[in-house]
Amino acid sequence: MKKLKCAVIGTGYLGRFHAEKYAGLADCELVAVVDIDEVAAQTVADKHGSAALTSYQSLLGNVDAVSIVVPTTLHYRVAKDFLNAGAHVLVEKPITVTVAEADELIALAKAKQRVLQVGHLERFNPAIIGLDREEKPLFIEAHRLAPFNPRANDVSVVLDLMIHDIDIILALVDSEIDRIDASGTPVLTEGIDIANVRLLFKNGCVANVTASRISMKLERKMRLFRPSSYVSVDFQNRVLTQHRTGSKEMFPGIPEIETEETVFESGDALLAEIQHFVNCIHTGENPLVSGSAGRRALATAIKIGELLHTNRPIK
Repeated sequence: MKKLKCAVIGTGYLGRFHAEKYAGLADCELVAVVDIDEVAAQTVADKHGSAALTSYQSLLGNVDAVSIVVPTTLHYRVAKDFLNAGAHVLVEKPITVTVAEADELIALAKAKQRVLQVGHLERFNPAIIGLDREEKPLFIEAHRLAPFNPRANDVSVVLDLMIHDIDIILALVDSEIDRIDASGTPVLTEGIDIANVRLLFKNGCVANVTASRISMKLERKMRLFRPSSYVSVDFQNRVLTQHRTGSKEMFPGIPEIETEETVFESGDALLAEIQHFVNCIHTGENPLVSGSAGRRALATAIKIGELLHTNRPIK
């Protein structure tokens, strides 16, 4: 199989890990890394034996696939340039700043017959991959809490953290949203630092989602209540706990509850994500997190952001 010529655009905190994964794949050749910070690019390039560039234009038409790991405001422009040049694109979340930009990238990828994948990393967490999809959830509760990190405060907590759970919930429920209630407040930054959202879907499912970037602890959990089961997904510790109604009775007329807990070994979700991207390029399959999935999560996050701005507390 011919090696894919790959490049990583952006060598910040996450970009350097993208470069590491491509460099380690037998069917990929990391030909270049790009960053406006020449020292940052050179440091990553030296580690993996690739070229270091401060501009990506010379790569257009000369690489098969790219990871775009630059600030969100640049996603659209960079992804559009590479798709037009015939490259497959893995763009970090959120896909773009606006829904219109996402729509244009999706249409362009389709016209060029290129893979457009969005980097919603939690989709490759083994705890969510191990969840059976036989039953649709009736109620979902999600908590994604983190201590303050100045690295990602250029966007609200919705686009930074909550969008992970929004993406997963939309995929699990697979129904149109009927109504959104949202409240939140800034605490340490000018943006929203903690938010709670209630999503009511047309199929009757309700999701209660909380995200905070000002917590004293790390927590990434989702609980799903289904017709005959209750499931807890611990993303942080990779634990999937499933409680189901059994065939026996614990009281007359009341079925017993059977519990199964699976603790997954420490995996590499980013490697799994990039391997999936590469496999989709080779096979022509649609990615697990397509441009359309990224667009759906973005549109929901934007609507939540608008509601949070409207409901912002008066100081």
